[in-house]
Amino acid sequence: MSSNILWSVAAVIIAYASYRIFKGILEKIARRKGAAEKRLFYIEKVFEALFVVAALIVIAFIWSVDIKGISVVASSVFAIIGVAMFAQWSILSNVTASIIIFFTFPARIGDKIRIVDGENSIEGTIQEIALFQIELIDSDGHTVLYPNNLILQKPVVKL
Repeated sequence: MSSNILWSVAAVIIAYASYRIFKGILEKIARRKGAAEKRLFYIEKVFEALFVVAALIVIAFIWSVDIKGISVVASSVFAIIGVAMFAQWSILSNVTASIIIFFTFPARIGDKIRIVDGENSIEGTIQEIALFQIELIDSDGHTVLYPNNLILQKPVVKL
């Protein structure tokens, strides 16, 4: 039992240290890309949750928790979450797109872009790249909110 406690403490320490290293890497990427603090905060929270879940899974294995019991609970929880996420698919896809945009989107706050969508093309200056949408200011001074999941589906021209 005492070895389980030591292994559990080690798992928590390793997970925390790994998260801190990963967080440092995220911060370097954010500085290099000129990302807003709020945007970095949201991305860090998503990855923090993933590290916590991974640590809990490792601790469950250390303590030899009955996998059958956990699998029943986990499958029930995932079924409920799956139904909820299907109902809120656009929210989940926007959050996922936000993470992809954080790492790969070439434009930054202050850049002028055009989102090519036929007659519905939008041109403006990026004011904010948030968790769910990109905020643009068009030539008339109007604020345009464009969902993150759609910006990954349309050609974007950096002007």
